[in-house]
Amino acid sequence: MDELKVINEVDSIQYIVIGLGEEQYGVDIKYIDSILRMQRITRVPKVAAHLKGVINLRGEVIPVMSLRLKMNLPEDEITRATRIIILKLEQYGMIGIIVDEVKEVVTLTSDQVQKISYDPKDESTNYINGVGKFDGELISLLDFNLVMQEKENV
Repeated sequence: MDELKVINEVDSIQYIVIGLGEEQYGVDIKYIDSILRMQRITRVPKVAAHLKGVINLRGEVIPVMSLRLKMNLPEDEITRATRIIILKLEQYGMIGIIVDEVKEVVTLTSDQVQKISYDPKDESTNYINGVGKFDGELISLLDFNLVMQEKENV
């Protein structure tokens, strides 16, 4: 019985579900360092429009990016639900992303996730590596290695 339990734990991944506009996206919990309320962001001149600036987090300067602008969505509308999620990415270090809201934590097993093939010509799937099905809703699963890559032709 213990062997079956171990297999099930390996087979499932926890995601934090975030809202961007009307869409729901999943962020693998292993990348998340912390979730902060919106705070003052210091602008940095001459950076891409989706890079909003930097914040000071426990003495460390963290760049903050608008996930909406990066994904070619309308500008962020800051509300009481707006959050900055601090991600810890292997090749990029710590970075903050602004999201409309943080909804919940869900656990998805591999049979609840449908992988999406990457098509470099299709902008809408460029940052998504799969779609999860949870409680009758679809959650687009973000691949932050793809999100962080700078596109030359933007």
